Amino acid sequence: MSDTPRSRFRPDLSTKLVHLVKGDKMKSAIEVLMTILKEKKLRGGTGNIKGSYNCICFTETPIAQLALSLADRAGQQFKYRPVGIMVDKEWAFTQGARPAIYQTDEEYASLPEPLRYRHVRYEPSNKVDFTWEREWRLRADELPFTPSDVTLIVPARKWADILIESHIQKIKRLIATQGTEAVTEPHWHIVALSDLGIDVPAGLD
Repeated sequence: MSDTPRSRFRPDLSTKLVHLVKGDKMKSAIEVLMTILKEKKLRGGTGNIKGSYNCICFTETPIAQLALSLADRAGQQFKYRPVGIMVDKEWAFTQGARPAIYQTDEEYASLPEPLRYRHVRYEPSNKVDFTWEREWRLRADELPFTPSDVTLIVPARKWADILIESHIQKIKRLIATQGTEAVTEPHWHIVALSDLGIDVPAGLD
């Protein structure tokens, strides 16, 4: 019997995690992404986390299915844009990221304190169900990364072109002010969802 990981044959599983960027419009989401790239770190937040634990949140939904889920929400008031940072699940796990625990708020107190940051309210009888997000959380103020640790997610190639042009201009400035020896930063790896055959509606792009 082959020892190939089962996830290779499971379209509902992924070896990646994605941190989605929030924004009212695509432009603002791209600006947030560019700030993240400049700082080379993801920052934690306490929004919608019971206990106000500072966490960095991810989804383990496979990228193609995630894009379809985002597209389904076009025209709705939705906090995320189809923009984000994708990392290897194994790498994130070594940094301390763990799957969320979906349960009722009454069960929150039964968790040991070190695990409470992973609690996500789940009460389907009250129409509270965020299990589709397949959330992972890292309890941390920030998560530093290098360009080789991440893949950038954008909805269409035009947004990838904007990021590439920004990188080119940065390299030109470095060469002009410090010479070619200052150019040591590798290119970012970018995936445009449109290149996967997924059209993101204008309401999200």
